[in-house]
Amino acid sequence: MAVRHDLPLVTTLAIGMSAAFVCGLIASKLRIPPIVGYLIAGILVGPYTPGFHVDVGIAEELSEIGIVLLMFGVGLHFSLNDFMEVKKIALTGALSQIAIVTTLGAGISHLWGWPWESSILFGLSLSVASTVVLLRAFEERNLVQTMHGHIAIGWLVIEDLAMILALVLIPALAADDAGVSTAGSPLQQLFIALGKIGLFILIMLVAGKRILPWLLTAVNKTRSRELFTLAVFAMAIGVAFGASKLFGVSFALGAFFAGMMIRESDMNHEVANRALPFQDAFAVLFFVSIGMLFNPHILLEQPLHVLTVTAIIMLGNFLVSFSIVMLFGYQLKTALLVSSGLAQIGEFSFILVTVGLAYGLLPEDGRDLILAGAMASIALNPVAFFISRKLYEFAERTPRLSNLFNMRGDSLAFLRSDEKYVLKDLVILAGHGRVGRQISKNIHDSHIDLVVIDNNRERVEALRENGFHAIAGDASQQETLKEAAIHKAVALVVSVPDPFEARRIVESARALKPSLKILVRAHNEEERNYFISQNADLTTTGPRAIGHMMANYLNDMRLKKTD
Repeated sequence: MAVRHDLPLVTTLAIGMSAAFVCGLIASKLRIPPIVGYLIAGILVGPYTPGFHVDVGIAEELSEIGIVLLMFGVGLHFSLNDFMEVKKIALTGALSQIAIVTTLGAGISHLWGWPWESSILFGLSLSVASTVVLLRAFEERNLVQTMHGHIAIGWLVIEDLAMILALVLIPALAADDAGVSTAGSPLQQLFIALGKIGLFILIMLVAGKRILPWLLTAVNKTRSRELFTLAVFAMAIGVAFGASKLFGVSFALGAFFAGMMIRESDMNHEVANRALPFQDAFAVLFFVSIGMLFNPHILLEQPLHVLTVTAIIMLGNFLVSFSIVMLFGYQLKTALLVSSGLAQIGEFSFILVTVGLAYGLLPEDGRDLILAGAMASIALNPVAFFISRKLYEFAERTPRLSNLFNMRGDSLAFLRSDEKYVLKDLVILAGHGRVGRQISKNIHDSHIDLVVIDNNRERVEALRENGFHAIAGDASQQETLKEAAIHKAVALVVSVPDPFEARRIVESARALKPSLKILVRAHNEEERNYFISQNADLTTTGPRAIGHMMANYLNDMRLKKTD
């Protein structure tokens, strides 16, 4: 029975977050992902179950804040350079996946007797992944700053842009379905939408890139902590709101661009520290709001339809994205991680459902089926990552599969065919990201022979064009290290952001050449101690390196003063 509340916002926060905490804690104790507990909490406080009900509309708005803060935080760690390095696979992959999965979903729903307009919208809703779910999964596995994360985030950005354009065309579908002539209208609306998106991006790149960091610097000079925190939230939510109202861009995409522009500021880490604590709390309400919308009766009334929809979302999206990543020549590990992250649906699917219902394009059963598929795919997403890891380990142990998926990486043809290069005192660099770029520049400037190993094929191609010796592959694989001529190397520098991958690289290199000098970048003292136990010759963290540099400078000053 619904209860009248004088303070619906407070009630929604209190009941929603308390239920999420209890259910999440129980799920964690049962070794189930906490997300499943949050979804169950939403069902318990939703309108389809007895007991206390919270306001669904308020819960959805609060969850939108979580999405905004989440995408703002991603933008703080994602530069335009990161996107440009994966633009080909992100653009081609996202559009291809949307087209294939939409066709699959539309075809099956049309067989159920739905009109084509409803079927197309239904298929489109099954093709776009949830930003919150993917980013939470990648954050838990320390993958956001890796090449796998860059591809997945770039993929999401293209999906968001495509869905914005799809929302523009839905009224045209509704008009056609009603027999109303809309000659020229859809094309005109499409051009207007493209123009607005382009104008927003241009304004952010030209003005936002300068104004937002400048404002933060000005606020920081006031030395007011609360004012700085307020400025961070005002920028994140303000830009997201303005992007939505003025340019028709989604809140998530607007916040993402705001974070990218602030990334140019020297205070981006301070900004992240202010925003991220609130991000997690509000992101939980996103999962609660999904559970509140779900009608459990659909499981009893149409179980085969629910299974079919879940299969399209999980298997369809997984297989399509997996095939696309592999066709682009990336490693098996990248294909499995990216496709696992994309094997679910979320917030944009719900927006499409809402708009479809408003225009009479989607039946009530369609809404319930999409919500059921979303619930199942989100709850099973950790299982998808687990199965992917097992598949990778199985392929790694099977020589035939290892060769089939090219797990060794590209051959260093120049070592065999080009006699101009006689590599002596060779150094191998594993990982050419933000830190790796600086390391490779310093090594190259020192005229030391260098071979770079990186998973990102576009990055490797760019390195080759600039005269570097580079191969695309997994540096934790012994065959890849052999192709990089580890037998000629005197040192291996490991600068990959994933600590687990770094550990495997060190272990593989030590097994191949015990005398090799190994230099490792660690994120914290715990990682540093581990690499020291593995007999790494040099291991340092950012704070430790800064401390040594400053201490050396002060010692030099003292010695000069003594002289």
